[in-house]
Amino acid sequence: MSKNNIFKSMAFAALFVGGVAMQTACTAGFEEENRPGQKISQEELDRDNYATSSFLTQLVNEAFPEQENTYQMTEDLIGNYLGRFMTYANNGFSDKNFARFNAPNGWVSWPFNNSLPKATSAFNSIVEKTNRKGVFYAQALVLRAQVYQRYVDMYGALPVGLEADAAAYSSQENVYKLLIANLDTAATLLKPNLETTLNEEFDKVYAGQLGKWYKLANSLKLRLAIRMRYADPAAAKKAGEEAVAAGVITSNEDNCAVTYVPNGQYKTSVEWGDSRACADLECFLTGYSDPRLSAYFKPAKQFTTRTIIGCLAGAKIENKTIADKLYSEAKVDKNTRGVWLTAAEIAFCRAEGALAGWSGMGGTVEDLYNRAISLSFEQWGLGSASSYLSNNTNTQANYTDADGGYGQNVAAVSSITIKWDDTATDEKKLERLITQKWIALFPDGQEAWSEIRRTGYPKVFPVAQSTSGYNLDVPNRIPFANDELTKNPVNYRKAVQLIGGTDDYATKMWWQKK
Repeated sequence: MSKNNIFKSMAFAALFVGGVAMQTACTAGFEEENRPGQKISQEELDRDNYATSSFLTQLVNEAFPEQENTYQMTEDLIGNYLGRFMTYANNGFSDKNFARFNAPNGWVSWPFNNSLPKATSAFNSIVEKTNRKGVFYAQALVLRAQVYQRYVDMYGALPVGLEADAAAYSSQENVYKLLIANLDTAATLLKPNLETTLNEEFDKVYAGQLGKWYKLANSLKLRLAIRMRYADPAAAKKAGEEAVAAGVITSNEDNCAVTYVPNGQYKTSVEWGDSRACADLECFLTGYSDPRLSAYFKPAKQFTTRTIIGCLAGAKIENKTIADKLYSEAKVDKNTRGVWLTAAEIAFCRAEGALAGWSGMGGTVEDLYNRAISLSFEQWGLGSASSYLSNNTNTQANYTDADGGYGQNVAAVSSITIKWDDTATDEKKLERLITQKWIALFPDGQEAWSEIRRTGYPKVFPVAQSTSGYNLDVPNRIPFANDELTKNPVNYRKAVQLIGGTDDYATKMWWQKK
């Protein structure tokens, strides 16, 4: 895909206020936490069924962005590149991009000005149709939690309807509190209907199985709890223990995966050739002799030293045609389901909860760590992980660039091994756990980026080119939409105060307190 294939539409819906599609009806508020659930009735099944389902489909498309333009602008260019799963092979991206801390304004603003308003509009329509009642509303709350977490974890503050002024931003801390309360509401509404199948033909995630939506709600709550573990330990512990007790995803058959044809990563990596494997992930997988390497990536079209070759983040790509041949594309087909939350990720969350001293995680740290890796192997059809789990010698490989490549050779930056060591320090335990969690998160680069920021693990290679004066390997955030300063100036300035720093790539997330 050439540079001018980047999706350019910045159209604004009529309901925008101050540049953001927010209304006071947009958020349920914290008071919903204890809303009673009830068994779904035939009347509810019939009421505005088709219309509500269409809005849910729209919300799914933004929560799990597989549509090619949305995927590239919100997941590939940001999460995948900063999470060090993929990097660009398009020379049109080489001078200005997120990895180099100097992305074009259109890239920076796109999630806020395009995807977020669409999600908000769909959610508002569901609120109107359901009057904040029933399982359709519960599903909408789950999906909106997924959307808002993604975007508040990009920008650091977000307008979510908590303030009297609908265009005013809320702090990341308050957004997290809101989402946990909303997920509790969703779980309460879903719980009486765990055996119900609803709207199978419209549900691209779970084919209408409400019991799986219930587990997803609890699993997203656990993800939030782990993310804020260092920022608010008491609230994180409470939320995490509640989520596991209520019932989270424990089996790959309950993974959150979305049917969207063509798959987003297929378009960006295979069809367009804009993205290739990142050196960081390739070198961990190569060094570990990890069979997931050949499950994640295809052999490079032109290779000498090894078949699967990653490219350094921020490399100076000068010719896309050559880069596409030298580096490995994602191993994904047009019909591959997009994966957004897995049993492996949740087992790693429970392992970290156990490491933090949380109760009821369902096993020791070692048990849950081993289970998480085994679940990841199973997810990718790789059989037993027993020999992998017993390996206490392999470490990350040194990076050797492709012959004629656009980076340079780099020595390994990590010495962490695979086998669990219960005698290690808590910091080494965390590094081992998060390194493996990061590997298993593929292809969800947004979560990979968040884990790098939250914990400092895995250790990553320096950026191949300059980082615009920043002394960081990975940005802590992306700047707010550039037109907010002119369209929403008062709230923009308050938002900058909320993030506690400057509107740049260096200011940390609220949860970066480790």
